[in-house]
Amino acid sequence: MRGLPVRFDGVSKRYGAVTALHPTYLSVATGEFFALLGPSGSGKSTLLGTIAGFVSPSSGRVLIGGTDVTSVPPHRRNIGMVFQNYALFPYLTVAKNIAFPLEMRRLPRRDVTARTKRILEIVRLQGFEDRLPGQLSGGQQQRVALARAAVYDPPLLLMDEPLGALDKNLREEMQEEIRQFHRSIGTTILYVTHDQQEAASMADRIAIMNHGRLEQLGPPRQLYEAPVSPFVATFLGEANLFHVSGHRCGRNDTREGLCISGPLSTGVVCLRPENILVAGEPLPYPNSFPGTVIDVTYNAGYVRYRVDVVQGPTVTARVPALRGEVPFPSGAAVHVGWSTDEMLILPAEPQGASQ
Repeated sequence: MRGLPVRFDGVSKRYGAVTALHPTYLSVATGEFFALLGPSGSGKSTLLGTIAGFVSPSSGRVLIGGTDVTSVPPHRRNIGMVFQNYALFPYLTVAKNIAFPLEMRRLPRRDVTARTKRILEIVRLQGFEDRLPGQLSGGQQQRVALARAAVYDPPLLLMDEPLGALDKNLREEMQEEIRQFHRSIGTTILYVTHDQQEAASMADRIAIMNHGRLEQLGPPRQLYEAPVSPFVATFLGEANLFHVSGHRCGRNDTREGLCISGPLSTGVVCLRPENILVAGEPLPYPNSFPGTVIDVTYNAGYVRYRVDVVQGPTVTARVPALRGEVPFPSGAAVHVGWSTDEMLILPAEPQGASQ
């Protein structure tokens, strides 16, 4: 199977006076795993709907493999779809559910059998051919849905919140399943989610949507380390944000009392929790402040502190939980500090996304 590139050329959608999607220009490469990430109402599902053919854009064009499909009905676009509720036929076996798209295309019985067997091996469901969906776990049902969407070799797979109905552990397991599935079939995938961890762990690139606009586009690590706006910084990962206006490092006279490396007139300083140190004594940084721990939690090898800084903001720090080390309890007097090199300077308003 080989994927095709996708391009949104000024695609927008209006419902009367409401603009659900502002003009969007976006290109997805052949075989890319591309995620659309954003909160409810951000426009990500509307954008996905325009390429599926379920939403007719108010302006612009949708191109698949260089062909304009804007006016092509959904059933003629040869696109695979995977939904959150799986949409399996409850009274058909696993094999018959998967074979259904092939039979609708009137493929010879020999081809139907061969393709069904091949895709069952890819999703590791050999031996489940004769089971009904109700006899499967949630993860197994999701794999059947993936197999059915891909069995006829569509050049493009659309996935709309496909893991939303699963519990946390199963979601994490299925994320790796879908990544392996993508590597096996090589098609282009557009994946809609509001889960930042899900998008970051699976996608080659992410488009972050906000209020019907494309706010930033890039690989997950780039978006995390170089966000263009406070919204992106807080939506993809956790961030401490400080609004500042002018500074002189020697006198420490920013609005928040921060020392910043380099010139700054007005903007927002972003500091990731893992870049803040917590100690029982002053730290050897220009930014070192006394404070009080107001909350402490342990999570997967890290201790997360919320510290009320004296005459300053409340900051969140995340530090490794070392074996045998007792974390500072709630109410403890501590110092927090960080290097000026770890501070990201963001504009107050986003600068726009690039393709």
